[in-house]
Parts: sequence; C-alpha cells; structure tokens
Amino acid sequence: MYSYFRLKKGVVMRGKNRFIAVILFAAMALVLMAFVPAAGGASAQEKSKEITKEKIAGAEAVIGLEFTESERDSMLQDLIDNLHGYMALRGVPIPNSIPPALDFNPIPAGFKFETKERKFVASKVRKPERPENLEELAFMPVRELAELVRTRKVSSIELTKLFLDRLKKFGPTLECVITLTEERALESARRADEEIAAGKYRGLLHGIPYGAKDLLAVKGYPTTWGAAPYRDQVIDEDAAVIKKLDEAGAVLVAKLTMGALAWGDVWFGGKTRNPWNLEQGSSGSSAGSASATAAGLVPFAIGTETWGSIVSPSTRCGATGLRPTYGRVSRTGAMALSWSMDKIGPICRTVEDCAIVFEAIRGADGIDRTLIEAPFNYDPGIDIKKLRIGYLKRLFDEDYENRANDEATLEKLRGLGCDLVPIELPDLPVDAISFILSAEAAAAFDELTRTGRDDLMVRQTRDAWPNVFRASRLIPAVEYIQANRLRYLIIEEMQKLGVDVWLSPSFGGSNLLLTNLTGHPCVVLPNGFDEKGCPASVTFMGKLFGEAELLAVAKAYQDATGFHLKHPPEFR
Repeated sequence: MYSYFRLKKGVVMRGKNRFIAVILFAAMALVLMAFVPAAGGASAQEKSKEITKEKIAGAEAVIGLEFTESERDSMLQDLIDNLHGYMALRGVPIPNSIPPALDFNPIPAGFKFETKERKFVASKVRKPERPENLEELAFMPVRELAELVRTRKVSSIELTKLFLDRLKKFGPTLECVITLTEERALESARRADEEIAAGKYRGLLHGIPYGAKDLLAVKGYPTTWGAAPYRDQVIDEDAAVIKKLDEAGAVLVAKLTMGALAWGDVWFGGKTRNPWNLEQGSSGSSAGSASATAAGLVPFAIGTETWGSIVSPSTRCGATGLRPTYGRVSRTGAMALSWSMDKIGPICRTVEDCAIVFEAIRGADGIDRTLIEAPFNYDPGIDIKKLRIGYLKRLFDEDYENRANDEATLEKLRGLGCDLVPIELPDLPVDAISFILSAEAAAAFDELTRTGRDDLMVRQTRDAWPNVFRASRLIPAVEYIQANRLRYLIIEEMQKLGVDVWLSPSFGGSNLLLTNLTGHPCVVLPNGFDEKGCPASVTFMGKLFGEAELLAVAKAYQDATGFHLKHPPEFR
C-alpha cells in the first residue's frame, strides 16, 4: 500500500521508508513556511529561494528534532518541491464546506449496534390550559407547549409572536441575537396552524418556535459565523438541521450569537450575556443558544460542540444540553471548525425536550459522509436501576468549586436505587493531542490567515483564533497523524469502561476533551447554584450511540430535583 511515492523527472521512488521520510519532509516544509516571506503575489520560485539549510536548522527547534548538515542538504530540494506543491494547492479555491477525504470513525473494533428501531414515544404530560397571560408560556417546556399547540388551545402564530416580541425586548440586553427571521417565522407558523387545523399534525415540534446558532446556513438570511470577516455572508441553502426541523414543522425565529468562529462568547456585535448575571458572559461558543433558551426567548435552540461549546454555555446559563454521538447529526450547511470533532445538538429547558429535538434532527442526509445510522429507542420509563452507571471517583473526590452540588447529585441517584460504580478514564496523554482541533481549524480557515483578513476579528489575543491559526501552520503533518493514532488507542480503551452511563464533573480532568475526541455523547444539566446564585451543572456521559439510555437516566435525575424549573428573575 505504500509502493507509490513520487514521479518526477522520470524517476519513480518506491518503498515504505521513503514514504515516511518524505512525510517528515512535508512536515518540515510546513514549518519552514514561517520563515518564508508571505508577500502577496510572490511566486513559488521566488519563495523557494528563501529555503536554505540554515533555515532548516532553525525550523528543527520548532518541531523538536535535529538533523545533520548532510541530511539538511539532502532534504533541501524536497522541501523546495513541496513548497511548489503548496503554492499550486493554494491556487485552488476550497470553501469551508469541503471536508477532507479522510473521515473520522469513532467506532471501536467489535462494537455492536442495536438493530431494531422503535417508534419514538415521549413521556405522558398533563393537559395544560391556555393561560390568561401568554407570557406565562415563555418558560414552558417544549413537551407542554406541543400539547397546547396540538389541541389548538394556543396557535403557532401566537407562540411565534410571543417569542419574537421577547427576542426584540430582551435580545439587546443579552446581546444574544444576530438576525431575527421574522418573515420566515410568521409564514411557517401560519402554515403550521393551517396543517394542524386540517388534522395534519407532524409531531411534537409542529408549530414550536426555536433559535439556531448562526453557523447554520438559512436561505435568504446572513450566516455570519459570529465573525466580522463574514458578517455580510449569505449562503444560499438551508443547513440539513434546518431542513429537518422544517420537516418537523418547527418555526425558526432567530439566528443566535456565537463566539466568533465558534470560540467563546465575543462576536462582532458584542459579548453575549449570562441571564443570571449580566456582568458575566454566557460562555461559548453556543453563547446565544444557551442564553436565549435560559432567558425564555426561545423554547429551544440548536448549538454545536467541538470542545465544550454546548457543555460550557449550558452550565453558565442553567440550560440543559445534549451533545450527541459524533456522526449522529448532519453537519451539511454548518460552518466547519474541526471535521473530526464537530457535533450538532439541542439546548433546551429539559432532558425530555433534548430527546424530542434530537429525534427530529438525527439521521443521514445523503451528503455528510460521516453519518452513521443507528436506532434511537428512547424510553423515559425504563428501569434505570438495571443499567450499569459509573462515576469518575477520582475527579469527584478532588476539591473544586461545585463539589457539594456534585456530591448531592451522586446521593440523589443512589436514592433513586442506582448502584454507582467507580471508574477511571484511560491513562493516556489526552491533553497532548488537543492540537488535532487546532490543525483542522487552521485548515478550515486557511484563506482567512493567508489573506490577512484575520485582522478583522474582534479578539486578537494570544488565546484567540487568529494567533492559533497562525501557530497551527507549524504543526507537522506527521505529529497530526501520530496524534490520531493515539486517539485510536483511546477509543479502544474507552470501550473497556463497561458502563452504560457515567457521571463526571462538567469540567473535571480530561473527560470533556477526551470524550469530544472519541465522539461519546453527553447531557449537561443544572444540579444547583453557586454561592452567587448562578447555575452549576453536572455531566452525564453515555456509550457511543447510547443517547436513549443516557437521556433516560438524566431525565430521572432531573425529574427528582427541579433545578431546571428555576429561571433568571430579570426575564420572568
């Protein structure tokens, strides 16, 4: 499989060792680009003159290797040849929507899927009555709103106008809205009311308003990615998730803020606020999705996570978020940050709402090749005592800010009859391979870096994308591949945990990064408040494609507590 290497000047070079050597040379050339002037318009021939043996020696320190003088002399022409290839590659426009030909597979060897798919059944709900003041619906869960809409006690038009009004009233305070999709929303709501009146009820999201993180394309509206270089960008398509929610009859009312290019809570229009404490940002990058949901501006929202972007803002704002298994939800029409780590999921008021939205958005779209078909047999009535539930004992035993709330969470589950099993994550250097995300993100926004338009970004600190993109140009290709080989080992080790669900402090140890790298699903939900009255959270983790059991356990805990029923007082 390694027989072909290169054909140049009539010479064919073969052999596995030669292949490995030139991969290293390619990595070295990437490093050397830092030493080549980036003057606009300079030809590959002009730039190649800047590559010298002395600069090779300087580049070696960046990657932690050392070559001899003769080895530098031998590789010089290869690096020049590679540079010509890079320049040719850069002449081909490759938009953010084009993925690499290499697809990440989170499935361990021997993994077995459940094969039988059953019809989705939500839990039974009390029959809610129409309130005299519709503002009382602002914090009602989707499950109850759906019953009001289904029985026509409240129309979709009424709900849509209610949430549009709240978005207009409170959106500027929270800085959580980029674009209202009012015209689209009112037309969708009108159609929903007509269909429901005619007996054509599509399901629990029919007629229910929602918001979407502004990295999801929507026809006729800007898709800004939260970043100044893209603030006027219009993508002439609906993202797959938007299409699926349209098919479910849901009503898009707003495109919500995100940290610029999916990092943090700072976007080109300001800083999204935590509705519990307006002096504090909402965290990110699904900043607006969590803030708007928690403040009752939308019944639910769509967020994304690569490394904490659902977990973190849901924690800060007191929302309930689901990060599904990698490969469960199509990313077609969504901004790519890290092709092997990006995941799309709902941010809601309740665990059950997350299940309802996930049921609507999961599944193949015929375009995203990373999607893996697997059943989602959610059953809120399962006996969770029969599941094997673990907890990361070492992390829970540490001294940290939310420890008292987390200990109370474990005790509550024990009180529900769960026999919690202490477990530990694989003892492998997970933090050392976090640059997988940086390397992929730098590729996703390669043109932004090369054109210098990254200077338009609001955040220009060391700990911000412009600097990370530039620094990531010096990550050797070999090390990126080696990191993914270690990732493979971690995936195999995770299969040995032997539990259906496990609990972790939301930001404890390596759990958040590790499970984003392996693709495991999680539910983050409020489990109390800190001494300042702001929400705290705990994270329930699930097996790959084990969202059904994961959500059932998290729901049982949530129903037994009630922290999700408390809302930020300024927005009631």
